[in-house]
Amino acid sequence: MKLSISVLVGVAAMVGAQGVAAQAYPLRPVRVVVPWPPGGANDIVGRIVAARLTEQMGQQFLVDNRGGANGTIGADVVAKGAADGYTVMVHSAAHVTSPHLYKKLPYDTLKDFTGITPLAVQVGMLVVHPSLPAKTVKEFVALGRAQPGKIVYASSGAGSFVHLAMALLNAMSKTHMIHVPYKGGGPAVVALASGETQAMTATIGSVIPHLSARRIRALGVTSPQRMAQFPDIPAIAEGLPGYDFTAWIGAFVAAGTPRPLVDRLNGELKKVLAQPEVIKIMSSQTLNPMHMSPEQFAARLKSDYDKYGNLVKLTGANAN
Repeated sequence: MKLSISVLVGVAAMVGAQGVAAQAYPLRPVRVVVPWPPGGANDIVGRIVAARLTEQMGQQFLVDNRGGANGTIGADVVAKGAADGYTVMVHSAAHVTSPHLYKKLPYDTLKDFTGITPLAVQVGMLVVHPSLPAKTVKEFVALGRAQPGKIVYASSGAGSFVHLAMALLNAMSKTHMIHVPYKGGGPAVVALASGETQAMTATIGSVIPHLSARRIRALGVTSPQRMAQFPDIPAIAEGLPGYDFTAWIGAFVAAGTPRPLVDRLNGELKKVLAQPEVIKIMSSQTLNPMHMSPEQFAARLKSDYDKYGNLVKLTGANAN
């Protein structure tokens, strides 16, 4: 009994110490790893959140872009880093897709990370180069069926939200288009705008400047209904009934990070996402803020892990 009491006292003391540390956190700058190049939706959200946390918590949150291999290069940095809250990852649902695309990853997606909270709902937009004659989703599908293997579409990486959104469209419409993966949404959009590729289901924030400059043309959004920000752009489902593909961008730390630190970050991020200016900025990029408890996010991660696994099988997507 004495031993049991001693153990309990020791555990209580440790938990108490962790709570005190969480209140003092952060004592030095925090690295925010975005496992994608600058310019895409993950980078946009990561920079918005990092800037607000810097203001809110009195220490710098510095974005570190580590793009490549569908986000797995940057994710590996976080998985192998110290579980002390000083490395935070901002990653998309591609995080739970990669295990179904690669034969072997250097980490376990579900066991080596702790999800803090989702940060934003991700909606895509089917966009094409102006040289492509299709003006609607129906015309785009008809063109794809009439010219199998002729239309080349870009993505931010094999298995990314951008890739799977188009892969699902191809599967549902029974078209065959050629996939060319790039090392992030920014480079993929540049390739489309230059005419190097002809189509893309891009994250909306990454294409707004090109839409305004008419370097690309929008055909539809991946959400089941039209978006308030773009009421004149139809949902893809209006031309391809049943189509619906949205995802999330979320914040993570390495597994083993003390729970009080996870809770502190969750609470601070909840404050950030509730700020009217943040809501305005993110909504203008059609990245609507989204917050969950760590438990809710863990359940969503497991559910989406299975969902995206099934989608990869359905579409035949791969990392090659």
